[in-house]
Amino acid sequence: MTRDNLLFAIIGILLGFILGFLLANSILTREAALRASPQSQQSQNLPPNHPPVGGDQGRDPQQIFTQVQEAMKQAREHPDNFDAQLMAAKLEYQIQRYDQAIEYLLVANKLKPNDFDVLGMLGVANMDAGHFDAAEKWYRAALIKKPNDIPVLDGLCAVLLSKGDAKGAEEAINRLAKIDPTNQDLPQFRDKLAELKSAKK
Repeated sequence: MTRDNLLFAIIGILLGFILGFLLANSILTREAALRASPQSQQSQNLPPNHPPVGGDQGRDPQQIFTQVQEAMKQAREHPDNFDAQLMAAKLEYQIQRYDQAIEYLLVANKLKPNDFDVLGMLGVANMDAGHFDAAEKWYRAALIKKPNDIPVLDGLCAVLLSKGDAKGAEEAINRLAKIDPTNQDLPQFRDKLAELKSAKK
């Protein structure tokens, strides 16, 4: 190995460690923000009982990064373990790997088809991944379990508007307004609905 090749190899190894550290640190920061602000979950259209990302604050970021890898391994090796699937899904979602999170959530849903949190999380992950039809399906399934759940209804409004479904969005907005008339998202939902209706004329 030439001197130049050795130098590039060392730089590559160092970059790998730095990227791993930054990824783990990002997960720790998001986790701390979620724990510090319970309302932040609702602002992201998450179900009210959305499980927090695992781990305690103050731990070594490298340890958390190792935990992420271990969670993925456990989920792959134990497809019949609901908790392992859920943990892997949450961690994938936190690092914005939405399609991978959806895969774990679908396995969890097969294990516990009536779990409200999983239904809601499937709605959120599909919406963030841009799979609006699937997101609508899962949000509606969650609302069958809890018809007046505001974060899920909020998410359904957003999905229907993104799909351009003016009629469905108007119904969802009216339903949300009836349940939670002071909801802070209502004005922007109504504005987007007006734009949608105007564009279709």
